[in-house]
Amino acid sequence: MTSKDLSIFNSLRPFSVGFDDMFDQFESMLGNGRVVQSNYPPYNIRKAGKDKYAIEVAVAGFNKNDVEVEYEDNLLTVKTKDVKRSEEKDGDEVIHRGISQRSFARSFTIADDVKVNGAELKDGLLTISCEKIIPEIKKKRLIEIK
Repeated sequence: MTSKDLSIFNSLRPFSVGFDDMFDQFESMLGNGRVVQSNYPPYNIRKAGKDKYAIEVAVAGFNKNDVEVEYEDNLLTVKTKDVKRSEEKDGDEVIHRGISQRSFARSFTIADDVKVNGAELKDGLLTISCEKIIPEIKKKRLIEIK
């Protein structure tokens, strides 16, 4: 992205009261002129109910001791721990390695009103449960006219 592209975000600021953090995140993500994203590991984000979401990350070949899930300052990061993998197991030799076991880190920006409830690793799929918490002040209500 160029500075011209970022100026589009700046031109929208007057029309978006209270969204300064969102525009700051866009600028920090895109401000260096390039966006670098890895395709590993693959993931899905699915809506699991009215206000519930699930982030599914494919981590085949890893167990729960190899993977770490961190949440800080609206950034959810799934990454591998520093685990040394042995090339041989019980005297066996690997003839072909097709299952990737490389280290990775994938981050997701989580909105302020979304709560991360937990994570579960089952059958090579790490599922992180999230829920959007809508405060009473933001819920739809009928205003009485006096």
